[in-house]
Amino acid sequence: MTTFLIILGVLVALAGVYLYFIKSGKIADKDGDLVADVVEDKIEDVKKVTKEVKRKAKREKEELADVKKEAKDLVNQVDDVVDAVKGKPRKGRKPSSGSGKGRGRKTSGSGKGRGRKTSGSGKGRGRKTSGSGRGKGKS
Repeated sequence: MTTFLIILGVLVALAGVYLYFIKSGKIADKDGDLVADVVEDKIEDVKKVTKEVKRKAKREKEELADVKKEAKDLVNQVDDVVDAVKGKPRKGRKPSSGSGKGRGRKTSGSGKGRGRKTSGSGKGRGRKTSGSGRGKGKS
């Protein structure tokens, strides 16, 4: 009990000294609310920093959600590569309209030609491939 009274007495003495310094003007208190201006300024600074930290934390949370989503997509892609190496049929996109053979995309031109030119002297029929025979040259 005596320890409590000693601590209480010290706190009362400190409060008295604080009030004396504020009333005498040694501690600035322009608005007269018995809170030092330095302390009020620090509280405002802490509020600004807290607001900025919350904003940054929210943005980082959004970015981490995006990273998590992309990581899941990456795992799915890696699984598809592993399946392709094993020789399993492809999952995912369906073939484009038509016979289902070929590249599945329309290229410019009439579709009649010898195919892509490969390196060489320029003589020859181009690349030989198997397929429907449309636009790939003569076999």
